[in-house]
Amino acid sequence: VPFLALDLETTGLNPQTDAIISVGFIPLYHDRILCSGARHWVVRSDQHRPDIQTVIHGITHSRMDACPRFNTILPLLLKAMVGRVIVAHYSRIEQGFLRKAIADLTGDDLEFPIVDTMEIESRKHPVFRPNLFQRWMGEKNSPSLRLAHARERYNLPPYRPHHALTDALAAAELFLAQTNDQFAVDTPISVLLYPSSVKT
Repeated sequence: VPFLALDLETTGLNPQTDAIISVGFIPLYHDRILCSGARHWVVRSDQHRPDIQTVIHGITHSRMDACPRFNTILPLLLKAMVGRVIVAHYSRIEQGFLRKAIADLTGDDLEFPIVDTMEIESRKHPVFRPNLFQRWMGEKNSPSLRLAHARERYNLPPYRPHHALTDALAAAELFLAQTNDQFAVDTPISVLLYPSSVKT
């Protein structure tokens, strides 16, 4: 099964009020990452959030003004997605923002299969927050599911976060490590898919 690791950098977490400002993707298979197919764009947005764009993502206002709008790169992204299962860490961002952007541009609701590396990690490390008595007895919180922390558990190198292509690569590497550690090669893809991307 071919995959496409995808990351969107945005001005916030709400697809209704925030905007996509960067897109990165990289194709992969269950045993290799195809770096030659990697792509990255900074996209122009009417929503200017200097605090987020510059401080978190390192994208200046002047750089963004020289970039294409999302609707000009959307056909390239959709072409890359055809026939591939999307891989993302905390896929709600990618799902929500892509579906909103496509609906705004075309009026259509796009559904696509997606594997969420954060959700896979949560299967191995379920979220647990001990109460006061449990903490007193020595119980600890479950491990963090953040991308960097999940990668550490598989001895993957640290990367600087909040760059769309770097985060897509980080998710691709994590996915390969997770599938190698937790699943057989012949595991059905339905076991890996994020529940909200599966039609019943």
